[in-house]
Amino acid sequence: MIVERKLSMLLRQLFSGGVVVGLSLMTHSVMAQEVTQSTTDTSAPAQVQKNKVAETKAEPAMQRVEITGSSIKRVAAQGALPVTVMKTEDLAKAGVTTAQEALQTISSNQSSYTTSSNVGSSKSVGSAADLRGLGASHTLVLLNGRRLANAAFDGTAVDLNIIPIAALDRVEILRDGASAIYGTDAIGGVINFITKRSYSGLNLSAEGFEPQQSGGAQQRVNISGGYGDLDADGYNVWGTFDYHKQNQVMASQRAISSYGGVNPNTGTHQASSFAPIANWFDVVSPEGLSGNPSAANGCNFANSVRAGDLCRYNTQAVIGIVPKTVEMAFLGQATFKLNEDNNLKFEYLHSESKVTTTIAADPMVGDGSGDPATDYAINSSSPFYAASGSTTGNPLSLTWRGNSAGPRVNESQNASDRFLVALDGTVAGWDYKTGAAYAQSTAKDSLNGGYLNNSMIREGFWNGTLNPFGPQTAAGTALLNQAGLSGVYESAKTQTETLDFTASRSIATLPAGDLGFAIGAEARHESASYDVHQPLASLDASTGGADAQNAAGSRNVGAVFTELSVPIVKNLDMQLAARYDHYSDAGGTFNPKIALRFQPMEQLLFRTSYSTGFRAPSLYELNDPQSKTFTQSSYNDPTLCPGGVAIPGANAAQACNQQFYKLQGGNPNLQPEKSTTFTLGTVFEPVKNVTMSIDYWNIQLKNQVSVIPEADIFANPIKYANLYVRNPVTGALEYVLDTNYNLGNTKTNGIDFGFAWRSAKTDWGNFGLALDGTYVMKYDYQTEAGGQYINNLAVYSNASVIFRWKHTATATWSRGPWSAVVQQSFQTGYQDENLNVTPGFANHHVGSYTLYNASGTYTGFRNLTLTAGIKNLFNTMPQPSNVTDNFQYGYDARYSDPIGRAFFVRANYKFF
Repeated sequence: MIVERKLSMLLRQLFSGGVVVGLSLMTHSVMAQEVTQSTTDTSAPAQVQKNKVAETKAEPAMQRVEITGSSIKRVAAQGALPVTVMKTEDLAKAGVTTAQEALQTISSNQSSYTTSSNVGSSKSVGSAADLRGLGASHTLVLLNGRRLANAAFDGTAVDLNIIPIAALDRVEILRDGASAIYGTDAIGGVINFITKRSYSGLNLSAEGFEPQQSGGAQQRVNISGGYGDLDADGYNVWGTFDYHKQNQVMASQRAISSYGGVNPNTGTHQASSFAPIANWFDVVSPEGLSGNPSAANGCNFANSVRAGDLCRYNTQAVIGIVPKTVEMAFLGQATFKLNEDNNLKFEYLHSESKVTTTIAADPMVGDGSGDPATDYAINSSSPFYAASGSTTGNPLSLTWRGNSAGPRVNESQNASDRFLVALDGTVAGWDYKTGAAYAQSTAKDSLNGGYLNNSMIREGFWNGTLNPFGPQTAAGTALLNQAGLSGVYESAKTQTETLDFTASRSIATLPAGDLGFAIGAEARHESASYDVHQPLASLDASTGGADAQNAAGSRNVGAVFTELSVPIVKNLDMQLAARYDHYSDAGGTFNPKIALRFQPMEQLLFRTSYSTGFRAPSLYELNDPQSKTFTQSSYNDPTLCPGGVAIPGANAAQACNQQFYKLQGGNPNLQPEKSTTFTLGTVFEPVKNVTMSIDYWNIQLKNQVSVIPEADIFANPIKYANLYVRNPVTGALEYVLDTNYNLGNTKTNGIDFGFAWRSAKTDWGNFGLALDGTYVMKYDYQTEAGGQYINNLAVYSNASVIFRWKHTATATWSRGPWSAVVQQSFQTGYQDENLNVTPGFANHHVGSYTLYNASGTYTGFRNLTLTAGIKNLFNTMPQPSNVTDNFQYGYDARYSDPIGRAFFVRANYKFF
């Protein structure tokens, strides 16, 4: 469909021809296609465009507009923009009510950084998109063409949860490198959320979502109101408020996660040495004596596993796998028509979220020194010493978990704001837009239960008040209550102030058409601060901030850019763009782009592009406070316990199958990333009402910023020997270094496929079919500059996997007031992580994953729209996985959903 509405607020756009994906009418959600295509490619052959104009009689007259992907206004049919366009009304019919859900239907979105992915993290960062599998930091997210502030914690990407989808007209996705238009971050692609241009009336929507299994129920309420007609009254003011709540899901409520870290179906055997009935080791005995008083009885306490003379605790069986979430958002606009050619706009976005996560009780580990100032230990004077079973009378160092104080509960509160004032219009034949924006994101994390004052617990063991081997006495319980910690222990804030200006016009008329020209500039100031509330964080090592220090950073960014749209000959257009950015901390960078669009006949189009890109390290990657926390999984010290067997003089209770400390955080010495992107594609219409597209894309990313996965550090101790920090006296492993580095290059390429068909009108109604698929042919990465390339395609590596094939297929039907949508999403299987697994699972394979959703909508009542449906129609559970990089075990929360079959109903009423 020709997009013929003026988009007045788009900042630097990617220009035609150069998209990685040609999504010509193909789509992940082509819903209700009898009215509009949910996804549209403005570069589709002219015959397709003509068919759509004929079938959509309410289209306005042709006009020059600005389309996502170019700074030059033009008639939409003249451009070459393979842009995925998802209309929000079509998404609603399929039960999609969040930006996160919408982007999960994009086949090039390799992983889903959802709120659930934050379980166990001290920094909840919401959800993000990951186009091309390059990481969320390489996908640029815009609102009406302008930047939002990155999430305060892990500030490398925008939290998608802040955008109320009810306020949007559509979502546009460009799958191409775009640094020549937008600057930093736009390497994997650009996602542009575009709001309604105006709205009049009052609308109320309510939705209920109920899983078939317990846990995870959701409620959503949305109200939208607006007043004024921009053309008749000269103004329009509207606003949308959205409220959403989701209940927690515990690991025990789903079979796939109930095994926790000890799973016979995947070979995972990751129980923690921190047990509620403590393991001990003798700090004096040269034989390295150790034990657990419950071992003789088979470790007969809940979620326990025997390991020789020790007992281990299955922590992942007692966590919440989906956190409790409460979100609120408001988005509003006020637009005033200054005259026939110029508009003044004010826009404000505010969002808040509160995410509550539950993980296993607080762990404490003795250092084996026998020093009351540092060691969690008991001596022979303790009334509980005899219960240990030790007869030496020596101090016993402990690895203990405070189950008596309950699970650890974290609450993350996040808030985002953006205020924009902008002008757009036409002056002296120039189309212009300019604006000033202020955006910020704030976050704070609180301890809400289960965290304990370490020094009080240590003292309680030494003075005999606390029982490490069984139920607490009244005095022990009182001490645990007194030692409980609560309050905010860390906070963060990111801010962005932006001024921008763009102007475009036709500067000459060539034999083949108008020569379009655009020029623009941008000035931006970015700042970030990270505050660790040491009086609280230092009291408990498990907060991850006990030894962290406050940090802050800021920088100035200036940019100039230009673009030409050149009609070379009839049916052959060339696009040229270039941008220069200068960062006060990272220096300058120049990035050009060239694209060609050739249409030899009405039913056939070819396109190609080449561009360079860059990404400056985020302020978070540079300045995140370094701190020690426990590794996610348990490992053997490669020096003191090679192969799981302690060497003479080493204590297995300290060196074997343990959670060690790791140092994580920012690195001020990071260098910018650079990239090149090449695309080549075609769009064709073999028969009427059928459109197909094939697009090849190739991305090479250099100097990529990332962390080395902890599992790789322990699996390759010789390669990463410089990352091991040991006690200079005892040789014990104190921690491993796991901060940000420039790790090397990444090379990836593949093909995007698109298909869309819609029927002519029949007595049975209108029908539509669509497919959006991505086939990745290569994904190789390095973990060090000049190092060996490692395959990540269909193989779990580098704490992630790249799926060889993903698609979303959609079938739609409508007749009168009735409509229905059935949608299938599919991703291929892959080789599992397969580290530290039991025999027989070294080659475990994660199977393919297919979900079906179905919904129906009825509009036969005046002003009332009713929608009901089933998500995960066949109650498909995640495929079993032995991955240990997340807190959820048994499956990978980034690539699958444990909710199962769920039913939803929604009512939408328009009052006037």
